[in-house]
Amino acid sequence: MGAFVISKRFNDEYKFEFRSRKGKTILTSTSFVLKFECEDAINLITNLIEECEFIKEKYPKGLLGFKVILNGNLVASSRKYSTEIRLLKGIEEFRKYVSTSEILDFSIDSFVFPNVEF
Repeated sequence: MGAFVISKRFNDEYKFEFRSRKGKTILTSTSFVLKFECEDAINLITNLIEECEFIKEKYPKGLLGFKVILNGNLVASSRKYSTEIRLLKGIEEFRKYVSTSEILDFSIDSFVFPNVEF
């Protein structure tokens, strides 16, 4: 099972990352001004995964990646992979686990572990 992780960029816009079962980032979304837009994009991808288009790309130094397109709009870009087999495994893992993934929200500015005095 994977997870969608919502967080803020340095410019205070929101993004989500899809992380594998092992916690490795598979893809990162485009930026969203409002948090609910980010959450809506996650729900849209989850419900319309069969309509998503995966476009493979080549980067310098022989690295590979893919982009997720839904209804003609870029939704997310993958991390870079060293081989085509790893790229295909990344796409397959995303497709397989997207519908059962949980959403973790780390966009809140409060510190998760409060200071405790002993």
